[in-house]
Amino acid sequence: MAVGLGPLPELKPISGVRIAVVEAGVRYKNRRDLVLFELAASSVTAAVLTQNAFCAAPIQITRHHLDVASPRYWLVNTGNANAGTGQEGLVHCRHTCNALAKLAGEPEWTILPFSTGVIGEPLPAQRIVDALPLALQSLSDSAWNEAAIGIMTTDTLPKGGSRQFEVSGQVYTLTGIAKGAGMIRPNMATMLAFLATDMAVEKSLLQSILSDATQPSFNRITIDGDTSTNDACVLVATGKANVTPINDARSAEAQALSAQVQSLMLELAQMIVRDGEGATKFITVHVQGGLDTQECCDVAYAVAHSPLVKTAFFASDPNWGRILAAIGRAGVPELDVNKVQVWLNDLRICWLGAADPEYREVLGAEVMKAAEIIVRIDLGRGEAEDRVYTCDFSYDYVKINADYRS
Repeated sequence: MAVGLGPLPELKPISGVRIAVVEAGVRYKNRRDLVLFELAASSVTAAVLTQNAFCAAPIQITRHHLDVASPRYWLVNTGNANAGTGQEGLVHCRHTCNALAKLAGEPEWTILPFSTGVIGEPLPAQRIVDALPLALQSLSDSAWNEAAIGIMTTDTLPKGGSRQFEVSGQVYTLTGIAKGAGMIRPNMATMLAFLATDMAVEKSLLQSILSDATQPSFNRITIDGDTSTNDACVLVATGKANVTPINDARSAEAQALSAQVQSLMLELAQMIVRDGEGATKFITVHVQGGLDTQECCDVAYAVAHSPLVKTAFFASDPNWGRILAAIGRAGVPELDVNKVQVWLNDLRICWLGAADPEYREVLGAEVMKAAEIIVRIDLGRGEAEDRVYTCDFSYDYVKINADYRS
């Protein structure tokens, strides 16, 4: 069940991007599981990719292709991650890229492959290859909503959003989709996210905008503390709305695009947490009063990753001692626990390292019933602060992951 996540709005098309969503039968029949993005020749692409050492074959090939060419196609399959598949996985991935390149009349290195699904099983590459002619015939500039559905795995709802913004009389559009519900503690971005704008942007600036936007968004979410082998977040600028590429980070256009990308990526990141496998609570862990951002994040993740904290939230049990225990093991050097304060929403539960004199468990239990809760922690040692977004652990989380390969 998704927490506060509604139906997908109608996503705005991006000039210079066409999309097809077709059925390849990668894992299941009667499921449109192959998504093809076609990008205008004027496009430039930026990406952030998983830092997992067991990164999937498509991630390895995408890294290489990004180094040597401007991408013209993104090829995305669900149902099989093509990770933990060794050299065979690379062969299968190259087979799909080669087949698409021949059909499209483009070099192989202009194809960026992406996969998501079960790890450790051979990719049925020929099924993907067989579906490519239909995909190329089906390309449309208005298939963003279908693409958001096509990239899903254990997601219960598709995730996407659009922005339109004006700079110096010129209107620009930004649209993005994402998928992810489990194996989420990104070390760069998220499971999969694809964003596009019609603005023309110089490549290094686009990369900087994307990298900066991942920190407060996709790099601040966790469902279960696992970083996927297939994480990828890509942003394309098609250059269809303006002729001269923007290359100055201080320009009004660059500042506006950066703000819109950060806003949309934060929205997408929070959608992933709201749709966490079996989630019933959306939880923000806000740590302030730290000496630096790193120790704030260390504390926030210690709380957000704790199975004991997450199960207490599921049960609406105000067992705040679990939060204190998580703070204490976060590794903050010389932490003075007598200065620590903790709130659940506006209810202070811990003051000067102990129970707040005004706190009553009945009050904590009432707060814990809410679907959205802010855990605010003040370390009392500096001016730094940061936020991490997470969810609870329910019975359904275990059921979903126990049955994932069936």
